[in-house]
Amino acid sequence: MVNADKVNFAIFVSGGGTNCENIIRYFKGSERFRPVLVVSNKADAYALVRAERLGVPTAVVTRQQLADEEQVMALLREHGVGFVVLAGFLPLVPDYLIEAFPRRIVNLHPALLPKFGGKGMWGHHVHEAVKAAGERETGMTVHYVTPVCDGGDIIAQFHVALAASDSTDDIAEKEHQLEMAYFPLVLEQIFLGIHS
Repeated sequence: MVNADKVNFAIFVSGGGTNCENIIRYFKGSERFRPVLVVSNKADAYALVRAERLGVPTAVVTRQQLADEEQVMALLREHGVGFVVLAGFLPLVPDYLIEAFPRRIVNLHPALLPKFGGKGMWGHHVHEAVKAAGERETGMTVHYVTPVCDGGDIIAQFHVALAASDSTDDIAEKEHQLEMAYFPLVLEQIFLGIHS
């Protein structure tokens, strides 16, 4: 539960950044909830281009640099970050960051946890597993980040029906539509203290 008058948040990304852009646009003009920094572990992540185009500062923090608590915490303090949003960020979040932001780091997972979570379950790997299991539905999960991969308390889940004929790409697209529709809304509710 945040329920703060103002929340400055960072978005951590590794890839294309459709969620990152969607979140930035959703909060554009908000005086209370502001994306103040986009961090990527990959210098060529297109999410950085999207963020720069929308006027949000960016930083590249490699997997090796992520292990440097002093460097990362200094970067977050410099931008006044009070909350961290993982939007397709692949490295495991180090314990020091989880301790510095208790219940103030959330992740979007492209399946209905606890199904299809844990190590190696990201992106297309998740959707392939959903297809292979013959699932009749999939969805997205927003959860708090803990030292256990995909093991934090679930904040919100959204479901979508699947057809037996759906390809892995079809499954991915259906789930992605949920992300676009609901992830920013859930973040706003967390900031408002509606989700605890």
